[in-house]
Amino acid sequence: MPESTESTRSTATESIEIDGIEMVRLLGPQDRLLTRLEHEHPDVTVAVRGNLVSLSGPEEDVRVAGRLVRELVDLVRQGTHLSQTEVGEGSRILRQDSSRSLADAIGEVILTSKGKSIRAKTEGQRAYVEAIEDHTIVFGIGPAGTGKTYLAMAKAVQALHRKEVNRIILTRPAVEAGERLGFLPGTLTDKIDPYLRPLYDALNEMMDPELLPKLLATGVVEVAPLAYMRGRTLNDSFIVLDEAQNTTPEQMKMFLTRLGFGSKMVVTGDATQVDLPAGTSGLQVAQHVLRRIDDIHFSHLTSADVVRHTLVGAIVDAYTEHDQRQMAREARRPQQQHRGRR
Repeated sequence: MPESTESTRSTATESIEIDGIEMVRLLGPQDRLLTRLEHEHPDVTVAVRGNLVSLSGPEEDVRVAGRLVRELVDLVRQGTHLSQTEVGEGSRILRQDSSRSLADAIGEVILTSKGKSIRAKTEGQRAYVEAIEDHTIVFGIGPAGTGKTYLAMAKAVQALHRKEVNRIILTRPAVEAGERLGFLPGTLTDKIDPYLRPLYDALNEMMDPELLPKLLATGVVEVAPLAYMRGRTLNDSFIVLDEAQNTTPEQMKMFLTRLGFGSKMVVTGDATQVDLPAGTSGLQVAQHVLRRIDDIHFSHLTSADVVRHTLVGAIVDAYTEHDQRQMAREARRPQQQHRGRR
């Protein structure tokens, strides 16, 4: 009787002991991180009893899953608040290169605020953060939820703490996203506050809430509409322009030429969410005009770098696919009309 050619995969079991608080942070709300771990390693059975995480299944799969759990625990100990992104990205990184640690792959902690570490969560984000470190002007371009503005502001606060700059300037164009806010009551400051509120919210997460009002009052931190930048030269500053897809080409040129000595600029935007009533986005023009200039870097983030709810990445992909189909239909329309006239 011929010998069977089927090879049996060897199985293994591994138990990892984790401190109680670290276990809670590792599992996440409603054990979502545990669910993501099981999704990433479907052949591995994961059981949690007390302070023990037990893994069983094919030997190689258990080895990778076990290392992932230990790497995630290390991030928790460093103050990182885990999300499903770290689980998915960590699994992918360790499969590709078993010699790399997850902490090295996603980069160092940028800031520690209110007991929470702020750091890149994906390799795309790590490359973006490194580009900010290495270049004078960086464009962070990508869909919603990829951390473009949040990481730029974290780098700005870090630069201020290190005394690399004397002030932080955060700005964005005052363009409504499909709503009309111009008839709101109040002073000019009251009217523009809704546009700038997301920047204030992020600052409050990153800085001492008692210190921030003083920094705002003294001008060390400035949050202002883009129109307020005209005519200024910004020296020794870290400047972040948010929602840059809503600038006109003239506004983008005006902003970039505010750059002074000892300063750094980060421009963030999503080319798929232009709210301009008409005309060309300054962000799109800048990508074409400035792409060959040294010390200006364009970082492109994708749905793989989305760090909000996992549905956000799926939504981004669905809209991107829809836009591509729409563009293809519009490209075919003139050809069909031409054939019809013939």
